[in-house]
Amino acid sequence: MTTPYIPGPQGWQPAQPQAGAWQDPNAAQWQQPGWPVAPQAAAQQPAQPQPVPQWQDPAGAWAQPTGSWQDAAPQGSWQGAPAQGGPGDIVPVDEFADDFASVLENSSVHRSTIGCIVPAYNEAESIADVIRSLLEQSRVPDVIHIVVNNTSDDTVKIASEFSGPHEVETELGLQFTEVFVHDIGKNPDKKVGALNYGYALVEGYDYLLGVDGDTTADRRAVEYLENEAVSDSRIGGISAIYTIDDRPIKGFIAKWLIAGQRTQFAAFNMQNLLRGRNMAVLGGQFSIFSTTALRDIMKENHQSSPWVKDSEVEDSLLSLQIKSAGYLTKISPFARADVGGMTTLKGYDAQQVKWTYGAIELMWPGQRGDTKGQPFHPNLRLRWFEQFSMLTNFFVRVAFITLLIASLSINAFVFSPWWLIPPLVAAGLNFRMARAMEKSNGRDIAFAVLLFPAEIFMWIRISHFIRSWTRFLSKKKVDNWALQARAEKGGVSFGHWTPFIILAIVAIAIAVIWNLLDPVTQSAILWVGWPIVGVVTVLQTLTMAIKLFQRHQGYKV
Repeated sequence: MTTPYIPGPQGWQPAQPQAGAWQDPNAAQWQQPGWPVAPQAAAQQPAQPQPVPQWQDPAGAWAQPTGSWQDAAPQGSWQGAPAQGGPGDIVPVDEFADDFASVLENSSVHRSTIGCIVPAYNEAESIADVIRSLLEQSRVPDVIHIVVNNTSDDTVKIASEFSGPHEVETELGLQFTEVFVHDIGKNPDKKVGALNYGYALVEGYDYLLGVDGDTTADRRAVEYLENEAVSDSRIGGISAIYTIDDRPIKGFIAKWLIAGQRTQFAAFNMQNLLRGRNMAVLGGQFSIFSTTALRDIMKENHQSSPWVKDSEVEDSLLSLQIKSAGYLTKISPFARADVGGMTTLKGYDAQQVKWTYGAIELMWPGQRGDTKGQPFHPNLRLRWFEQFSMLTNFFVRVAFITLLIASLSINAFVFSPWWLIPPLVAAGLNFRMARAMEKSNGRDIAFAVLLFPAEIFMWIRISHFIRSWTRFLSKKKVDNWALQARAEKGGVSFGHWTPFIILAIVAIAIAVIWNLLDPVTQSAILWVGWPIVGVVTVLQTLTMAIKLFQRHQGYKV
């Protein structure tokens, strides 16, 4: 004799007969009002149901006791299923099955939470687009905090138009978020202070999304970043691919500068993607961080906040700390964001000098104030390569021009077609990088193949290289944040022309000294100088050729 089971709040459980219910020893079901009567009932007598342990599938689905109620199929009621094993089998009612399926479909599981921080300083022109970009994401951040600091424009007023709760319908379902605007006034720690202020607001979330006040992202960027971060607990932070939207840029100089910066970003992103997608710098433009990783690095480095104010490159230092704590720093192959570019020589110079100076501080051995150099850190290998590459570019160009003028002065110049190979390889490499851009255009192609735009831009970058190292080696303490802010505001400044002025003075001095030398000494200098320049140029060309033919593995930047 088997005991009938019915669904209960804790799984399948024995049916309890009501008062007056009878059980036939040969019947498969209880005989009481409303229940089917067994056709072969014998002598009826009171009986008590046998206790049977209730049970449930560990995965949460209804299961069946071994050897008892089996092979049940929905036939409209709880009843015997003679065709499926005879009396004793039960099947769920259709209504219950539908309800249960609905519960499973709509059941809420744990979803990671994302708190977004947008530090904003004089971002009146872009802050509205930034907030719209976040609200239009397929995966909307759970909360968005706009942290305005040291501003003197209408950033707060414009951002406040978006403050409050928002309900967003996306392909991932109905989502809710709320926008908060915080004006923290005059803040001596500038962007770092705004970031740490924001961290205190979202430290209870699973992830912190850092977005610059001039950065807009593709609508699935947050979704891509979150999916990868959730898929691997080892990831401490993951960055989007950065580029610059050049469509709204006006003016010849501004367009040329943006084209150069687009190429610069593309080369940097591609190098990181081809290094196993290990990101050297989790830029604050559009990156997601695990708050667990941030807490770990704070504890490990005895910090009260994730970002420290004593570094020129707070994002680079944080990336190093995350990597040192045993986490991965990655770049997403799918998430993309458009950052704000520099449209003036002064602004671009100030930004690049600040970045390069901060990188040198992290690379250089020894302790400089509160910043300890980490020359062998894996995240700095790409930085070392960049600095060595800039040094090589500087040496080859200056030495070639000097020897060329010196040779012409004594009628010792002999042209060789081999000299055309390095610039042609460089143009080919720039062209391939332009083609690797996700949204390349005619201006990017022209910048690459015409040689002169890219060559002039390289001289601008060399000037940043010289200024950064000169400032670092002089041990003169300056506020590069303030210098960049001043440069972006406009005004008269000639600091970015300093390297070219110095080069001109040095060239004049060399010319005077050269004319004082006797012909034999001049010939000896040329006899030694040209081979040295030739060897360095050949090695540099081979390096460019390797990059030119390197597989991009399908990546687009």
